[in-house]
Amino acid sequence: MAHDETETDDATAATMAALFAPEPDTWGLRGDPHLWRAMRDHLSHTEIPPSPDAATALLRATFDELTALDRADAEASSVYREQYAHGGMSSGMIHLDTWRTRLLPLLAERAQALLGE
Repeated sequence: MAHDETETDDATAATMAALFAPEPDTWGLRGDPHLWRAMRDHLSHTEIPPSPDAATALLRATFDELTALDRADAEASSVYREQYAHGGMSSGMIHLDTWRTRLLPLLAERAQALLGE
């Protein structure tokens, strides 16, 4: 009767993939939604860390890993990554400024809300 002893906390049971729904209405460049989905898939079996700071650090590390880029050192506003090229003029282009100012902060806010902080 473990269920009676300890209620399952929704935040603890949730995976990081929960932060990626719904998708944003707008993106920076055409590669951004493909990176968003790659991050969601990459984190689909990873439980949300117990603190917003840890969740944010995990999101940043995943971004860096999947773009093969250190955001802090990147001076360009965008980069091309072939794995996110799926057609169109800016296909494969990741808009770093959009990720820095809007998309990563959005995911961090969702983590904070899910953790109730």
